[in-house]
Amino acid sequence: MGKSQKKRNMRRHNPMRVPDSHLPKGLASAAATSSKNEAILPIIQKLESVDPSERKWACVAVSNIIQNDPSTRRLLQGKNIVGALITRLSDSEEEVVVEAAGSLRNLCVDGGFDICAEMYNKNILAPLKIYVPKISATLSQYLESPKNAPENAQKLVYEFAENVITILWCLSETSNKALNAINQISLVPFLMSFLAARDRLPLSTVTSAAQCLYVLTDENYPIIDEVRSNAGYTACLLAIIRSAEEAPKTNGKGKETFDVGADALRVLSCGILRNISPIPPPSIATTIDIDRDVVLPTLEPVLSSIDLQEASQAAQHAVDNQESTPQLENLSLKHTPKSDHKTPSELELERLETRLRTIQLALEILTGMCATLPDPEMFSGATDADGEDDNEAGDEDVDDAPDIDMTIDNADASPDTPGDAPQPPAFFTTLVAPLLKLVQPTPLSFPPLDNPSPHPPTTSALGAIHVSALECLNNIFLSMATSLAGRPSGLAPENGRTVFDAVWRALNAVGTDISRSGQERRREVWNMGVGVLWGVGNVWKGALVPTEEHVQVLTQFCGATADTGVKVKTIGALECLAQHPESVDANRVISAYLLSLLPPSANPPTPTEPLLQAVSALIDIYSDETLPYDVNFRSGRYLDALVQSVEGVRKAVRGIDRKKERELRVRGEEVRDNLVAFIQYRRGLKV
Repeated sequence: MGKSQKKRNMRRHNPMRVPDSHLPKGLASAAATSSKNEAILPIIQKLESVDPSERKWACVAVSNIIQNDPSTRRLLQGKNIVGALITRLSDSEEEVVVEAAGSLRNLCVDGGFDICAEMYNKNILAPLKIYVPKISATLSQYLESPKNAPENAQKLVYEFAENVITILWCLSETSNKALNAINQISLVPFLMSFLAARDRLPLSTVTSAAQCLYVLTDENYPIIDEVRSNAGYTACLLAIIRSAEEAPKTNGKGKETFDVGADALRVLSCGILRNISPIPPPSIATTIDIDRDVVLPTLEPVLSSIDLQEASQAAQHAVDNQESTPQLENLSLKHTPKSDHKTPSELELERLETRLRTIQLALEILTGMCATLPDPEMFSGATDADGEDDNEAGDEDVDDAPDIDMTIDNADASPDTPGDAPQPPAFFTTLVAPLLKLVQPTPLSFPPLDNPSPHPPTTSALGAIHVSALECLNNIFLSMATSLAGRPSGLAPENGRTVFDAVWRALNAVGTDISRSGQERRREVWNMGVGVLWGVGNVWKGALVPTEEHVQVLTQFCGATADTGVKVKTIGALECLAQHPESVDANRVISAYLLSLLPPSANPPTPTEPLLQAVSALIDIYSDETLPYDVNFRSGRYLDALVQSVEGVRKAVRGIDRKKERELRVRGEEVRDNLVAFIQYRRGLKV
């Protein structure tokens, strides 16, 4: 059972706001689906105008015309808008440069990898490298002597810096070539200067710097070494995180507050510290357990700070009451790309999206942490948001810790566990329960298949949260199953059923129509969801009661998916469900399906990894002949089917390249040998 791995070329910290992979390719299709064709030519022409006010207008217009409109963005790309805007970065008028940077930033955020790669290939780094020291000098001048600073200092430091930093952040995730080039710009002191001066700068600019540094410290060792070696940098990051302890927790009326920008900055600072850990002396962070003392206490309250159903309703309300946006010809040139001429409803939608993306970011950091969880005892003293021990582990034995309350949607709490049973990690309740709420879809998460979302960025953010929460749960239960290593979990069966049912309810709400174009996010939820089901099944093996729906849907999903990794996870989930002792009928249906995947009966042949998983599953299911469902093995003559499959399994294992897929080859040889030994064992029983 493999962990969810991080891959730079497969993950964006800032996912495309409006996914467009389902749209037809080519300029003709873009023109056919865009309602702003007539606005394209005037924009292109005015970008080359001798009048700087017209060039500025054109840059602002680009930012407005691409909002939530991938077709128009693609149409502009076809007209070389990227090259034209990069040229404007060297414009003689500073306001044009600032607006051009803003438009390029918006294209990065809205366009994703492809448009970032185009910018890199068209040498956008050349002008950006020139501006980094200029911004630094102007920032220093403004901070040291604000009264003596040039009139345009604030614009350059705040707006232009934010645009440049965001472009660099997005480019750094485009390719290793772009990342290596950005590593040469010496960005760490530049970015940390914004964090150090956070009390005197706009929060959005500081947050952009933190986001860029978070991305640059993700498995990028030259930057990691530079940050971790400076004790002042790590002290600054810790100070940002701990600032939450000093801030008021309520609005004066007894209600907790949620500062979108401040929370995002603290979450990013957690991510940076985790990226650069372990931190060497003499930093104060050396003496701190980053995961236990910093990450969990900071991020757990963030997960519980939002109700996705309420957020979805708020977004729908803002959409329903959205004011009309100004026409391009009426746009004021006084505004910057930062405002993008947003109406109050659009600003509310943007605030909601920022809040949702902060939740997603917290989930991303926790997912990495949960993939490498240490022994559960490490978390027995995990602190809550107020810094107090959850279970006062310092004063009590672990055996006396309170039972885990896995109450979800008013489900009954689990019964008391025996005093000598191993206790689960203290973070289980505070982390798993909020995650199970975050996986439940809202009305805006997955709009009806034939209707577009009323606000695509909100839909994209909600879908990303569901996937990230499932990924985090996947790693939690994988880590628990690994650490338990066959020992009883110490959690009552009701706990496992509660988790399994909550995830299944979410998958049901998403629906099984996931093969059509444009349903990629639905597919992601299912692909990750079956992994969670497998993980839960491994922790509570034999305690989950399979239903006819479980078996039917999972077997159909396994047959339909072309992803071999997802097939393996689905087979694993089915294996766990088949091991409920009293569910003889479900066991028979599942085992019959698994046998159909074996050679020579499989048609077409099952890919190697799912084949090995199916063989391993059958061995595990029927390793104890005393269980009630073993009657299926005997009456169905499964032993004969396994004997017939041996040569096909051997052939599949021989086909695994020892050099290219060494681990799989070792796994294959182990399964092959286990199959032969299992057949001999069952023959020896003579039952």
